Amino acid sequence: MRTAGPQQLPRRRPGGPGARRGGVTSVAPRALRHLWLGTLRYADAWALQQRLAHARAAGDLDADCLLLLEHPPVYTMGRNGSPEHVPGGPERLRALGADYLEVDRGGSVTFHGPGQLVAYPIVRLADALPIPGHPGQGDVLRYVRALEEGMLAAAAAAGVAASLRPPFTGIWVGEEKLGAIGVKLARGVTQHGVAINVTTDLGWFAEVVACGIPGAGVTSLERLGAEGWTPERLAPELAAGIASALGLATEPADRRLVELVSPAAA
Repeated sequence: MRTAGPQQLPRRRPGGPGARRGGVTSVAPRALRHLWLGTLRYADAWALQQRLAHARAAGDLDADCLLLLEHPPVYTMGRNGSPEHVPGGPERLRALGADYLEVDRGGSVTFHGPGQLVAYPIVRLADALPIPGHPGQGDVLRYVRALEEGMLAAAAAAGVAASLRPPFTGIWVGEEKLGAIGVKLARGVTQHGVAINVTTDLGWFAEVVACGIPGAGVTSLERLGAEGWTPERLAPELAAGIASALGLATEPADRRLVELVSPAAA
């Protein structure tokens, strides 16, 4: 299912490395190439991530990339989830018209659906966030913090002042979660990513213990008064925020990335 094929977002560069200073141009940062995919079934997006991550690890994809999209209604259960987080069981969720999948990311159960912006970075982590003294290893904790920083920047662009709420991940407004994180690292390359509720029907979350946090609420940009925002409109803001937090420039996808993506988006 899809509402639009791959679309290139505007090119953005952070004001750090690569900017002109006093007539002298410093070394340009590496790029985060991004695509807006419209609406894509979760299973198709998951398979696409795996294909891109394999290509990035093998060196067949020469830059990190970011997939930006929406999903039809789906609940996903991460590696840290528990059956008690789905009180009615998977069949109850399917009866509501949503898919249910057990996936290989961290975290517990969450909902994805229309009106929610989802971003999947495919990043060779040792290049973006190396661990000093540990060649070839990337810092997963710093990566999660970078994703949170990117989400905070996107929310701010929509006029919403979100914050962090340790020890929980994601971004929050008070005790209500606005954006969630669940990641995987395999062969040094990241998969899965983040989701921000833009105009999401929050009633879907009432069927589960979202993110495995009993009593935690959820919210959306729309509920918080951000008018006129859609996942597609927010996508370049999130791309710019994540890229900046990783020290990368943002660029539209090149031909190789489009070729790798197109079978899933067709």
